[in-house]
Amino acid sequence: MNVVSTVDPRDGRRRATDLTETDESRLEAIAGQASRAARWLSGLGRLGRAEMLDAIAASLESRRVDLVAAAEAETGLSDARLDQELTRAAVQFRMFGDVLRDGGYIEAAIDHAADTPLGRGPDLRRMLVPLGSVAVFGASNFPFAFSVAGGDTASALAAGCPTVLKAHPSHPLTSHASAEAIGSAVRDMDGPDGVIAIVYGEQAGRSLVRHPTICAAALTGSVGAARAIQAAIDERADPIPFYAELSSVNPIVVLPGAAVDRGDQIAEGLFTSFTGSAGQLCTKPGLAFVPSDPGGEHLVDALRGRIASAGGAVLLNERIRDAYENQAAAFERAGARVSARSQVHPGAGFTVAPTLLEVGLPGLTAEIADECFGPLMVVVRYRDVAELDAVLATVPPSLTGSIHRGPGDDAGIVRGLVELLAARSGRIVFDGYPTGVRVSWAQHHGGLWPSTNAVHTSVGATSIRRFLRPLAWQDAPEWILPEELRDEYTAIPRRVDGRLESGVQ
Repeated sequence: MNVVSTVDPRDGRRRATDLTETDESRLEAIAGQASRAARWLSGLGRLGRAEMLDAIAASLESRRVDLVAAAEAETGLSDARLDQELTRAAVQFRMFGDVLRDGGYIEAAIDHAADTPLGRGPDLRRMLVPLGSVAVFGASNFPFAFSVAGGDTASALAAGCPTVLKAHPSHPLTSHASAEAIGSAVRDMDGPDGVIAIVYGEQAGRSLVRHPTICAAALTGSVGAARAIQAAIDERADPIPFYAELSSVNPIVVLPGAAVDRGDQIAEGLFTSFTGSAGQLCTKPGLAFVPSDPGGEHLVDALRGRIASAGGAVLLNERIRDAYENQAAAFERAGARVSARSQVHPGAGFTVAPTLLEVGLPGLTAEIADECFGPLMVVVRYRDVAELDAVLATVPPSLTGSIHRGPGDDAGIVRGLVELLAARSGRIVFDGYPTGVRVSWAQHHGGLWPSTNAVHTSVGATSIRRFLRPLAWQDAPEWILPEELRDEYTAIPRRVDGRLESGVQ
């Protein structure tokens, strides 16, 4: 069996681990265990699974020092960033515990037998139930919050779905340690093997989504990775849903009044947003539309100064480093000029120079209006706000669209920009920056292709909907019904005979 290796991106050195790539026989055993574990998760019920999620959060936090150290050595991300991300992972598990206790997510509905204009209607009761075993592919840029201990795992387990994780090759040891933390919490509740499992290797990932016991898959990653996973799914006799969060340029429009009113503040915010975590965030702003007037020039000049004095940025792996350098060069060939670039001394690791490119609005081509994963942003200079309408309609759909307003900026223009961005993004940000995705009930982290391939969010309470399906019971005896669909049960919100009834805890 092939040994799994790990690389420290700060120096580029590769070293072997004690892990091995998952072969077909081991994958078969894991898939069987996951399928059997579904009954245990179902038996826990909503409240029991909520306790399990709380226990997982506590287990992750109890291993904070070791987990952060493992991730720092494999990603080059800072200790502070990783510590905060681990907190976010724990918050996600606890949030889904709250989702389970609330119970509204199951969309319980009851229509009692009754006479209707079409004759006698049967008794019907409907709610959402688990899909079954789920495959989750860890992300390179979030070793905790979008990987083994991430939101996909938390929402799938909350839904009652056993979860098999495909470890990302950029941080296999972190993935292994995270899985151990989750598994420990499950074992402490006398849970069986298979509630959570992990596989290693590209071939194992393809085999995983082809396995007949897997009922859904989720990915945060590149369009290329999504196409490869979808191709493997297409080999199945039965299709399964695949939820992928992918590429995004996240345009920001700075209106003239905002540039004059707070140009220095916006420059600082843009710099922090596109260079934070070495620009390796799906919500990083890739395009900033700035007016070609004195206010806009002051803003861009302030941004240039911050970049020129910035240090190098360590990227997660060699592939991302090479793609960043190739994409930056492609942008320049397409007509974008270097506005500022930090001074970086070549090293052994995967360090690159944060870069600001600039282009006039007429020069913004499809080649430049593309995602560059890493610390690069393109400033697009415009002379008239009215010119933005046609150009924004050609920018690829994104996870987010942002608008900065200031004194004197016309409300009608803002309204028009909102309509354009709403048609092409999943979240509209006002006077702020898209990086930093709040984990909450109202969050939507998704968008049109190529930002995602589905209408569902991958962050927030409603992301649980991805791993559930509706099931209706017609004229069923009460004893066979889930407790949430029995007449006397009132602990959760339900729609009974067309009327919404709030739950009484």
